[in-house]
Amino acid sequence: MSELLFSYGTLRQSGVQQALFGRAVPTVADVLPGYRVDVVVITDPEVIAQSGSDRHPILRRGADGDAVDGACLELTPDELAAADAYEVDDYVRVAVTLGSGRNAWVYVAGEDAA
Repeated sequence: MSELLFSYGTLRQSGVQQALFGRAVPTVADVLPGYRVDVVVITDPEVIAQSGSDRHPILRRGADGDAVDGACLELTPDELAAADAYEVDDYVRVAVTLGSGRNAWVYVAGEDAA
């Protein structure tokens, strides 16, 4: 059984995928309506080492017409758990419906998860 995870940032990077999942993950381009991209400063040294940056994109609720381009990753349940462990406390995983109509998980800013 696979889990779909919408990624708009570092989880699309091949180096991050190799570090977390040990493989390149199948992805399909998609869009997430109703959100906008912001930036969060990361302080976790392991996450910075894996991504190569202390500044990561983070999703916040947007206005009507806002949408975020990204990719839908097809993960195993264990890989989704690895992604959960990678994301710092600023992020919360929520269920969304993508522009394609597919249901997926996505990491958003904790204060925008409700």
